[in-house]
Amino acid sequence: MCGTTSVADAALAAQAGADALGFIFAPVSKRLVSAQVAREAGLAAGPTVARVGVFMNQGLGEVLRTAEAARVSAVQLHGPLAGLYVKQIAAYYPVLRVVRPEELAGAAREWDGVPGVTLMLDAPEPGGGVPLDWAALRADFPAGAWLAGGLGPANVAQAIRELSPGAVDAVSRLELSPGRKDPAAVRAFVAAARGELSTVKRPDVDNSAACAD
Repeated sequence: MCGTTSVADAALAAQAGADALGFIFAPVSKRLVSAQVAREAGLAAGPTVARVGVFMNQGLGEVLRTAEAARVSAVQLHGPLAGLYVKQIAAYYPVLRVVRPEELAGAAREWDGVPGVTLMLDAPEPGGGVPLDWAALRADFPAGAWLAGGLGPANVAQAIRELSPGAVDAVSRLELSPGRKDPAAVRAFVAAARGELSTVKRPDVDNSAACAD
């Protein structure tokens, strides 16, 4: 459940059964949140809910300082980033490396077996609410990768059937306005995702309804 900006929405997501919350620290985002609010929201969600800090083209020091202040448990990285930079972050936090459809095949080869790094496939415009062509991406979609991009209660089950992702991420289709969650949509999304993920049979993959951009 990404784009979390308040304690109330964090508690809502946790109560609905989300496994992870996403807190966006990229300055360009409409859902920008402070490290203090993210930390408070993470505490409100409880210890069983993962907390993902979302960054885009930000310096190594800034990412690490913000992640520590917010007490996140993983870091999601957007943008054209050097492999060494990603590995440096992965030395401190599990990393979700976000890629676009045209980057997927190359990224799957680059990061296959690299400790601490999991791929996340997202739309060209993160948070834009536009779904991907899942069927066209099936051949290149790596086992265990996360899936984002235009997911909501009405289409998440189909997306899971098409790609069998390790986890799913949603934001724009779960909102009343940018940064403000729609309780009914949040509950419906988690129920639909969990219902479909429970049918996915893939060894050594933790299938969970989760968050990120």
